[in-house]
Amino acid sequence: MTRPILNKRLAQVAGAAVAGAIAGLVVFTITQVTGRNLYIIVGGVAGTAAVLVLQLYWRTAQLTEVKITVPQVSELKFVVNNEARHVAWKLYIETVTRVSTQPLTDEEGFIREALSSLHGLFATIRDTLKASRPSVSVSGGQTVEHLAVTMLNQELRPFLSKWHPRLREFENAHPEGPESAWPDNVACRGELRHIQAHLVDFALAFARLAGVREAEAAITPASQPPR
Repeated sequence: MTRPILNKRLAQVAGAAVAGAIAGLVVFTITQVTGRNLYIIVGGVAGTAAVLVLQLYWRTAQLTEVKITVPQVSELKFVVNNEARHVAWKLYIETVTRVSTQPLTDEEGFIREALSSLHGLFATIRDTLKASRPSVSVSGGQTVEHLAVTMLNQELRPFLSKWHPRLREFENAHPEGPESAWPDNVACRGELRHIQAHLVDFALAFARLAGVREAEAAITPASQPPR
């Protein structure tokens, strides 16, 4: 075990030496250039540095501290920038436009459709996070990704893991039977309403991080007063 570690260290040292030699050669070459070519090289270096600085600025500029209380995870402090707000907006839209935040009484809709919608929400949020660059944690603040992963692992995953196999087993055993004949129909709908209330809290949290105003009006059904 010691030899692989030693070989790795030697490779790192050799790599650093080569990189240093190349950097030294580049610096030496630039110092030997005069006239128009020198201006071209200096301009190229300055332009590259400016782009890197702008990218860093847009990732860290316009930082806003936001404190959010989600009953499932207590109060959290976030420090978000434009990029994090954009991710939060996507998560808010995906959450608020599905059955995850809309009421489903014992007489309405189908559980299969609700479970499929929640499964789609899980996959979409996971893909959104995979496609986004990690947020930079500032001053001990949490990130948008942390909140989203918490929702996936503490809310959606346990619910789907419990009820999806049970409903599928009933459907396989009763391909022609109505869903209302499923013995766990009422129990599943009860837990669905419970998790919906939690997902509303997460959706509102995403809305606050994204800077959405009056988000509750879009989430809360008209027949129910805002919480």
